[in-house]
Amino acid sequence: MCDKTKFEIEFVIQSSPQLLYNYISTPSGLSEWFADNVNSRGEIFTFIWDGAEEDAKLLKRKSDEFVRFTWVDNEDDSCYFEMRIIVDEITKDVSLFISDFADEDEMEEAKMLWQNQIADLKQVLGSK
Repeated sequence: MCDKTKFEIEFVIQSSPQLLYNYISTPSGLSEWFADNVNSRGEIFTFIWDGAEEDAKLLKRKSDEFVRFTWVDNEDDSCYFEMRIIVDEITKDVSLFISDFADEDEMEEAKMLWQNQIADLKQVLGSK
């Protein structure tokens, strides 16, 4: 059982679901906005920031819909981070729905980190 608190944030992104999925599910796409560099060997993705490496295991994925990772140093798969693409059936607006876990005292910092990361993603996509 995860001892951190789950939080969810939604961002409207002007992009096709297919293009957005490429940016959240592939090492080359994630390297554009999420980390300085990303490599993968099978289901293990290595995220590199300022020379520091973190390994994450790809737990689940569904093409053009979502990816779910857990940090390898986290011994519990119930603590994960997920990026889910949601398309409004009526307006066809595309949103990226983030689910993540953080300690209670780091919650605001974790949300701000995602907001900054998604701002970078929007810039790469040319989205407002």
